[in-house]
Amino acid sequence: MPSNDFVKKIIRKDRKTFFNDYKLSQSKKTSLSDDNGDDYNKKSLKPLISDFTEYNPLHNGHFHCLKIAKKHVPDGIFVAVVPGLFERSGRGLPYILHRRSRAEMAVNVGADIVVEGPPMGIMGSGQYSLCLCKMFQALNTDYIPRGYKPFDGIDDILNRISLGHGISPKPYKIIDMDTNEVIMHDKLEEDNYVIVSFSKSLKKIGFDFKNKFIFVKRIEGVSGTLIRQSVEENNFDKVQNMMPKETISVLKREVKLGHAPLHNLRDWETILDNANNLSFDELSSLNLFNEKLASKLIETREKNPFETLEQLENSLLYGFSSNYKHRVLSILETKINKDMIYNYIEKYPYTIRILDYKNEDVLDQFKNKITNRRIELWQ
Repeated sequence: MPSNDFVKKIIRKDRKTFFNDYKLSQSKKTSLSDDNGDDYNKKSLKPLISDFTEYNPLHNGHFHCLKIAKKHVPDGIFVAVVPGLFERSGRGLPYILHRRSRAEMAVNVGADIVVEGPPMGIMGSGQYSLCLCKMFQALNTDYIPRGYKPFDGIDDILNRISLGHGISPKPYKIIDMDTNEVIMHDKLEEDNYVIVSFSKSLKKIGFDFKNKFIFVKRIEGVSGTLIRQSVEENNFDKVQNMMPKETISVLKREVKLGHAPLHNLRDWETILDNANNLSFDELSSLNLFNEKLASKLIETREKNPFETLEQLENSLLYGFSSNYKHRVLSILETKINKDMIYNYIEKYPYTIRILDYKNEDVLDQFKNKITNRRIELWQ
């Protein structure tokens, strides 16, 4: 089992990376051009397939999507965008293992390049969706594979997105942004929600995604609960058929090294210290925080200081989603303020950080495709 010091080390290093990226992106001396380079030269390069995926861990559903996309674009460069800094998901929950290992799994089963995605755990869903779409744009993406779950009405939504329409998911109402039609009175399940959310964000940043999505029907027979349990127990007998052998091999190695599983671990000392000691102004300035939440924390701790994460969680106000409390814990863990996040998103992605890649030839092809961003290899 990984130690608390191991988790602290990850967050400490990632804070350093985040602030360095932020400083570079805000410097006038290092501003980047919006010009994507010569269109003629771009056409001579291999098409680029960008897939946002958490690989938490990489299972047969992810592998199926990768294979379908590569079959659809056999000469393409498959780029996996794997969420990075602070190792927290969009739900605010810790990932099961470090992104470098998740990137290794992807390359082992056929991805060409893996780049670091945004720090999802400290953002709202709209914020990280916007960052991911800005990454697709920065990569000069030609195709975007996405898994979907079939239901009555999904074909109409997917057809509209294929035509380049933005689809806006509102509470119990799905709207075509191009025609203003209400096309559904219901809410979408997670995979389908992500697709329409992407279309909305891509439309917002002016990225033409007509005919760029590759929609892949989600496969059955994969249980995230069983997979997480197998990693905790270091026994993969029940999930052998749910993950590629390459995934299981990396998981076994990381467990043996004491680097996994991470999904139940947090830097609880820092979280409690910040919850107990940050001032009202410091708390209310944090991303996703407001004056009401800051006041509630201070009012509660004045009666009894927070001693456990459970006690802190129970004191938190319910937000707009079931994941709100976990996101609040992640923000207290990293202490990033909302103004900084706003400026970070505006310039995102200033740096495209490569976590892993297939070979030098693929790396060169990728670099030639990306002409207006700073590229670095993960250290």
